[in-house]
Amino acid sequence: MPERTVQLSKEDAETLKAYAQEQGLTVDEVLQRFAASLRRTNVEDIHPEVRKITGLIPSDVDAKKAHAQHQRRKHGS
Repeated sequence: MPERTVQLSKEDAETLKAYAQEQGLTVDEVLQRFAASLRRTNVEDIHPEVRKITGLIPSDVDAKKAHAQHQRRKHGS
């Protein structure tokens, strides 16, 4: 894939780098995943509040399992 340059503020670039590192991804992977998510959805159909939080949870998280673990910790089961 040819190299492309994206113009970002220093703050945005550092935020993107930190996010990628926290997720165990490269910046390229984060941007590619984001672009793919834009292609898969019709942004007009998504509520603005949902759009704001989209991508905050990594795609490899098992939400049902995480919720069950949370419930066990919370309720001591």
